[in-house]
Amino acid sequence: MCNLYRMTKSASEVAKWFEAIDGLGGANFGSEVYPGYPGAVVAEGIVKQMTWGFPLQMKGKQGQPLKPKPVNNARTDKLESFFWRYSFEERRCLIPVTAWAEAEGPKGGKTRTWLTRPDADLFAVAGVWRQSDEWGEVYSMVMTDACGAAAECHTRMPVLLAGEDHTTWTDGSPQEALALCKPWEGDLVLDRTEEPWAGGATQARLL
Repeated sequence: MCNLYRMTKSASEVAKWFEAIDGLGGANFGSEVYPGYPGAVVAEGIVKQMTWGFPLQMKGKQGQPLKPKPVNNARTDKLESFFWRYSFEERRCLIPVTAWAEAEGPKGGKTRTWLTRPDADLFAVAGVWRQSDEWGEVYSMVMTDACGAAAECHTRMPVLLAGEDHTTWTDGSPQEALALCKPWEGDLVLDRTEEPWAGGATQARLL
């Protein structure tokens, strides 16, 4: 599961990499993206800014409405559920990523473990998006079973897309897109650090 990732390229660099239109005028982003915060997304052939996580309405013990929580990860086996179905069928996107992190270690002392593709400075993670009343346009990552180095720190990992599969993911049929939701077969580099795990990831959810 991914609750933190890095995207260190500008919007213009992302647009060039993915042969998309720069809809943000070359703007830069924070290098680390947390659930509930803005990130760059390639949707409908345009580099856009969206909020990471679909809003999930919450209620307190007395039934009172609470602040929505961002559901930032979509499980592959749940894509046909009501929460995800229409976005998966109609609105798939590419999420530019340079590295993603997993939390490892004891409770209260977890540290960041970063994973990257050694063959690419920037790569695409499969995503879905929609318009929300709460936060405007929002997106979520699609998750699958972990393998290789990723399986050393978590049971799930983002769906990584090869360059030749970008168009199939965004424009293909739901069946064609679903066939891409599988563990990454290429190499991954795992970097265990002493950086404390902290920030907005504590609010993340997976459905």
